[in-house]
Amino acid sequence: MIAILQWTTLAVCAVLAAFRVPSALRGENRSLFFIYAFLTVGLLLSIHAPYVAVDRILGGMNLTNLLLRFIVFGAVFALGLRIARGFGADDALRLITGPPGIAFAGAASVAVVVVFLMMDTAGSSAGMMAVYDKDARNAALVEYYGAAGRLYPAYIMLALLPAMVRAVRSRLPVLVRLSAALLAAGSMSMTLSLSSPIIPAPLAQLRFIFNYTAVLCLLAGLAMIWVSKATAKRTQKLRSDGTG
Repeated sequence: MIAILQWTTLAVCAVLAAFRVPSALRGENRSLFFIYAFLTVGLLLSIHAPYVAVDRILGGMNLTNLLLRFIVFGAVFALGLRIARGFGADDALRLITGPPGIAFAGAASVAVVVVFLMMDTAGSSAGMMAVYDKDARNAALVEYYGAAGRLYPAYIMLALLPAMVRAVRSRLPVLVRLSAALLAAGSMSMTLSLSSPIIPAPLAQLRFIFNYTAVLCLLAGLAMIWVSKATAKRTQKLRSDGTG
């Protein structure tokens, strides 16, 4: 089930990135293409086979996982800017780009690097499972490392959540409100992923479900915004042609 969820999410993201290539080449909405592209790379590196292949090139010390964390940070930051500006959410924009956002990004980055350096990271394995299995100390550190890596994305998503709720309750077009609902669901799933360290072993699959549900909802929400804009432009063109 987890493998299906991983590859499905990767496929959706890759297809969306591919659809954005023509527009990006024309200089239109390049930021959206780069968001999809970075998320695609991040999702690819979260899957065992490609992860191990890349990490062996980097020395087999799980540096790929550290790289993955910062790819996610960058992608979520760009995503947050895109969504906040698209919905006119000045409050979210201040939280993301202002002193609180900068401080949170710095603190989360330091926490990720410090915990990574405290672990015995030898032995490539996606999700740091080989490190987790070494002993109780490394197992605990892997959990803290994962939680530290989810802090900044969760902060960005929570900063956006009030604006998404306002959009859902507004009189905006249905597609826009639907996109806001999907983005809000992604925000909640991202926040729930912070509970990973306290999820008991028998329910470990919930960790993957929270993470990948968040990504799928965010991707679907962004795609819905894209569709709503394209629909609005088409409708405007038809009206112009009809009155011209």
